[in-house]
Amino acid sequence: MSTTHALTLLLERAESERDEALRALQDAQQQANAARDQQGQLAQYRSEYQQRWTATFARATTVDILGCYQNFSGRLNQAIDQQGLISVHADRRVDMAREVLRERELRVASVRKLLERRRLDQLRLASRQEQKASDEQAARTAYASQHGFMRLSA
Repeated sequence: MSTTHALTLLLERAESERDEALRALQDAQQQANAARDQQGQLAQYRSEYQQRWTATFARATTVDILGCYQNFSGRLNQAIDQQGLISVHADRRVDMAREVLRERELRVASVRKLLERRRLDQLRLASRQEQKASDEQAARTAYASQHGFMRLSA
């Protein structure tokens, strides 16, 4: 297997890993967005809930109803706090996925650069070989003309 072929396979694998990392980042971003949306919805619901009960408390209320309100309000606050932690964790996953993607993109760029260097090296080598062949042909022609050798025409 030639070096160029091996590098081409390495590039294909690196690109595949980069594409996988991109999909993982997109998934992590979607999950983080969903977690933030869920937290926002809970906070909105809490606000609406408090407004409804404020109107209820403006009329008359009992201790039992106040207890129910406080109990549910406490559980709602816990849910919002828990969702906030989930959002923070999801944001960390996005950051980690972004870092993995950056590393994979760097690897793809490195392999591409190495492949380009190999291609340029091969071009330089071919050019040198062509120049050497041309120089040898010119030397033979010059030698033949100096020593009176003639080529027979066909």
